[in-house]
Amino acid sequence: MRDIGQTALMRVVFATAELSPVATVGGLAAAAAGLSAELRRLGVNVDLVMPDYGGISLIDETVTTLDVPAWVGAALVRSGRHPEVGPLHLISVPGMARSHPYLDADGRGWVDNDERFFRFSRAIAAFVEADPPDILHLNDWHTGAALAALESPPPTVVSIHNLAYQGVAGPEWLDVIGPNAEHYEWWGDTNPLSGALALADRIVAVSPHYVTEITTPEGGFGLDAALRARGDALVGILNGIDTDVWNPADNPLLVQNFDAKTLTQRPANRTALLERLGLPDDDVPLATIVTRLTHQKGVDLITPLIPLLADIPMRLGILGSGDAALAAELHRLVAAHPEHLAFVEGYDEALSQQMFAGGDLFLMPSRFEPCGLTQMQAMRYGAIPVVTAVGGLVDTVPDVDAAERSDRPTAGRGFVARSGEPTDLLAAMFRAGRRVTDRRRRAALQKRIMTVDWSWREPAKRYRDLYVELQR
Repeated sequence: MRDIGQTALMRVVFATAELSPVATVGGLAAAAAGLSAELRRLGVNVDLVMPDYGGISLIDETVTTLDVPAWVGAALVRSGRHPEVGPLHLISVPGMARSHPYLDADGRGWVDNDERFFRFSRAIAAFVEADPPDILHLNDWHTGAALAALESPPPTVVSIHNLAYQGVAGPEWLDVIGPNAEHYEWWGDTNPLSGALALADRIVAVSPHYVTEITTPEGGFGLDAALRARGDALVGILNGIDTDVWNPADNPLLVQNFDAKTLTQRPANRTALLERLGLPDDDVPLATIVTRLTHQKGVDLITPLIPLLADIPMRLGILGSGDAALAAELHRLVAAHPEHLAFVEGYDEALSQQMFAGGDLFLMPSRFEPCGLTQMQAMRYGAIPVVTAVGGLVDTVPDVDAAERSDRPTAGRGFVARSGEPTDLLAAMFRAGRRVTDRRRRAALQKRIMTVDWSWREPAKRYRDLYVELQR
């Protein structure tokens, strides 16, 4: 039996549909990149496997044919080294190469997404069968059907990054995905995530509080009973962020670099941001939002409060894209309240980091948030978060006022709205605005949140320990 302390000998096949910066749509890409890189630093041999969406160059590339059933079609794996993520395996199956991993030019899901990712999952199984690893780590529904085809799988971990997306498809797939297909039957359809959750040795939700939420009917998206049935096999491990990338001390995109010891240099970024957004430069607290305009992210919960910004008082800058009707409403509100609201539609990497570095506050009114990354990124830059009490926001943002009333007065990191109701959000925004106008207390809070270790070091150690446990 292998010495389980020798993690350098441990080989993990880590399969994901997204990987930053190779293919990035949401938080899955950043999480996959950050975790896999830190695992490698810990001595774990990580075989990164993702779809070949086309146009991805590898160094010292080799090509191998995978042995898959006829329904999959030709399946190839290109293996080599990516300049930014290191060793990488790209799996090509018919229909996978597209301009966007999931969406067409009109923002609708590709009509054959089910077929594309069932093929990809079957190819993952072939990759594993050809050279069995010590651990198989699957991420979200896109990879979940791999376990349908593996009759003797290695110890397997499945990470849930967002339970709302399950990839449910028609019942015809139950006839082809493999010998374990019965576990994927879901109310007459095929659910690649439900089957993976039934068959995995361990299930990891991306924050401890998210575990609590997804085992309830309200937050389980139909899978709460299945998750409750797994008992101790379901655990929560909070994601990290890449603290080398998210570092205000040396970020070239900022007007002025700073850190927790040089906070007096931070206001230069605030001045530049207000000018960029066309808002007045005065002592009124500036809040920012960097987000996708989707139902989950809850920006529509903030729009009824825009007319009240002058009374809090607060100014708000929003950067985001997505729902066209919500974007139109934000443009209308800017026209009605030009001195208190700015909206930049789209995504701009430089502007996003400037909004973290220049905002006094960072608003995150999510309806649900499995982990959340932007609140950690914002805190790294000294922007004090105002969040709803959901998912990973609960784990990362203890309420300042509640902490000061307890026996842990220095534990607070931001301001938490009890719900997404306008009255609760308004109360949290008011409390936050009052805090940042007190320069001494604001600086103390900023130093506290900027010095929290948001890196992948501790999360990766927990995953490594989980892998070791599964090898016993």
